[in-house]
Amino acid sequence: MEAKAILKHSRVSPQKTRLLADQVRSRQIADALRMLNLLGTKRARIIAKVLNSAVANAMQTGMVDVDNLYVKSIQVDEGPMMKRWRPRAQGRANRILKRTSHIAVVLEEL
Repeated sequence: MEAKAILKHSRVSPQKTRLLADQVRSRQIADALRMLNLLGTKRARIIAKVLNSAVANAMQTGMVDVDNLYVKSIQVDEGPMMKRWRPRAQGRANRILKRTSHIAVVLEEL
């Protein structure tokens, strides 16, 4: 039985978030959450929040043993970018791209 959770428009860079997602993929849920809690970064807290949501979705069905769950897949895609301008010398401006990501997690029982 699979359990899914999706977080959209998260204000973290997808490129940096994929580095953490690669470490969590195909791990037991307890090990993954323990590792993310030790890191303590914003990206780790957001991924842990999505994992906890997927665990809650699995418990809602009632047909899964939560202790046997593992991260089947975790996918981090780009979301829309917020475009901002920073003033520069001599009346110029530089564009700043504030990136967002969509994080999708699928858990499965062993």
